[in-house]
Amino acid sequence: MPRLAIIAHQASDTNLRLLDAARALAVDAVLLSPAEGRRWLRPGDTALARIDVLSTLTGPEPGLGDVSALERMGVTVLNPAGALLGAHDKLATALRLAARRLPHPRTVHVGGDVDPGLRYPVVVKPRFGSWGLDVHLCTDRHALDRRLRSLARREWFLRQGALVQELVRPQGYDLRLVVSAGRVIGAIERVPAPGEWRTNISLGGRRRPVDPPAAARLLALEAADALGADLVGVDLLPDQAGGWTILELNGAVEFNHVYTLNGADPHEQTIRNLLGWPRAVDASVA
Repeated sequence: MPRLAIIAHQASDTNLRLLDAARALAVDAVLLSPAEGRRWLRPGDTALARIDVLSTLTGPEPGLGDVSALERMGVTVLNPAGALLGAHDKLATALRLAARRLPHPRTVHVGGDVDPGLRYPVVVKPRFGSWGLDVHLCTDRHALDRRLRSLARREWFLRQGALVQELVRPQGYDLRLVVSAGRVIGAIERVPAPGEWRTNISLGGRRRPVDPPAAARLLALEAADALGADLVGVDLLPDQAGGWTILELNGAVEFNHVYTLNGADPHEQTIRNLLGWPRAVDASVA
């Protein structure tokens, strides 16, 4: 029987839930490291790559080369290396979204004290960031210069510089949607902790169930397609005009039962979509 392998470095809650969902559907599913996948998988097998960002914020975890090798070997690779790199590298994300003319904050890559030519306030962040770490709000040019000087000795800054983005004015919440094989299978609304402008759960933000509007779902699908991602989280910010702006994408998105749409199990829906099986419950718009 062909095998489904989740290629990851951690037995995270989401990875384990995806394994359980696959096995409940009688799929031969295993969790493998990138190197193990290269050794053990064969043509006809399917690999779902969920390589994350390093905790040092200096780049993706090792293994993208192994994922590319699986493609050359004839393994069906979901979330190929190029898609993962496009999601984790926020500069690449900005470029790919711009090529599709999708709404995204104006973004400038800087390596020192320079005027990015953007409207203030701005947000400074690492190219390979996650968990809200080293993301800072700067209200004017002086604040930006001070912040860049304070970051100048960070390992990630020395390697890649930083990104500066125009701030999308916070509206008190954002949306995270999970796209699986061209369908939205889950979503939550994220609310920041008191006194915090960032909505990251790791910073005390709260999840709320949500039925996202059609416009948000369609934009998430377009964002995933722009990167060629098969399973990805898409973060959307509401704007003051009543629309949505793509903030970023997460190629190793974590999600749980709170993300349910129409009562469907998002992990089962993910597996069914990725394998091209009929859905038990239609929780998507496309």
